[in-house]
Amino acid sequence: MIRWIIFIVIIGVADFYAFQTLRTLTKSNWWHALYWIFTITVLGNFVYQFYSFNRGNGFSHANAYAIGFLIAMIVPKLILIIAMLGEDIFRVPQAIYSYFTQNNNLEGNHFPARRKFVSQIALGLAAIPFTSILYGIYKGKYNFKVLNYTLHFEDLPDAFDGYRLTQISDVHSGSFDNINKVEYAIDLINEQQSDVILFTGDMVNNKATEMMPYVDIFKKLKAKDGMYSVLGNHDYGDYINWSSDHAKKQNLEDLKTLQKDIGFDLLLNENRFIEKDGQRIALVGVENWGKGGFKKAGDLKKASSFIDKDDFKILMSHDPSHWDEEVVNDNYHYHLTLSGHTHGMQFGIEIPGWFKWSPVKWRYKHWAGIYEELGQYINVNRGFGYLAFPGRVGIWPEITVIELKKGKKEA
Repeated sequence: MIRWIIFIVIIGVADFYAFQTLRTLTKSNWWHALYWIFTITVLGNFVYQFYSFNRGNGFSHANAYAIGFLIAMIVPKLILIIAMLGEDIFRVPQAIYSYFTQNNNLEGNHFPARRKFVSQIALGLAAIPFTSILYGIYKGKYNFKVLNYTLHFEDLPDAFDGYRLTQISDVHSGSFDNINKVEYAIDLINEQQSDVILFTGDMVNNKATEMMPYVDIFKKLKAKDGMYSVLGNHDYGDYINWSSDHAKKQNLEDLKTLQKDIGFDLLLNENRFIEKDGQRIALVGVENWGKGGFKKAGDLKKASSFIDKDDFKILMSHDPSHWDEEVVNDNYHYHLTLSGHTHGMQFGIEIPGWFKWSPVKWRYKHWAGIYEELGQYINVNRGFGYLAFPGRVGIWPEITVIELKKGKKEA
């Protein structure tokens, strides 16, 4: 109830300023009516979809688009609040001063010309996030980017100098609504011709059946040294109600079978060795481990059983908080950790090689791209798919290609 009250207050304040801005710019009743029709339709659809989801119908594409259009409506209005409230901070004291110094004659003291100018500026600024969000919903969610990194390690086995791996993460197949775009992305992965493909969890939103329409497409993935995967927090089916514990367990077993059918070797707190010319690197895969209420099924010690401390190690762990809490300070020294989970919040500003920002940085210390600590690296993949909000703005879906090089990084 408290959350709904806060939501209603925010909506009320936003609409007050947004409508005042519209009234300042036009006196047309048609535009006024259109504003309220749009607002009531978006809000009504969101409330309807919210209660539909809470009735146990599962999260659908209709739910996602209800969230998307609500965000597209609210964010521009918040921009209007900031701009118009700022103008009011200056205007109201001046009006009060005029009231007490000019014989209550307020004519000409509301500064209508300035009010109109500020409204025009505010509306222009609000149009930027509005169009960006609509673009993110329409095209951004399938705007796949291949990001290439070269990482240097002095103790990399000579045989693996130049070794290439492709990482994908957070497929969230239940969110997809365009099978052709997914097929395009799979072809893009194969075009990289990496030695190995590594998937770091969240194949589905909740149910294994979400993946069924895409199994044959994902079966096209090829890598000469194989494909390996781990589970993410969504793969366990923890976020919906099941008819029984057996049904939930069976769903997980079905998902494991699907991954095997696609060609992934699913690592459940296990490891594998990739051998080349008599040398090897260790591939370690843990189940999901995340702080902040997320499942902690990952067992790093068990996953590293029978691995020598001096082996070159690549760890697959879905949630980057695991790296912060357990991995980076472990005495086994995991050279490279591959994670996902954050999606980069599917929203942010990024100028490759220079600047990146997203609100998710306030939740996760490592949220997108390559980070280095104590001579160890982590890559946090921005995600292949999307969840809840049916789009991406500024933080695009990612296919990561990492080349391992022997020696020191050049200055």
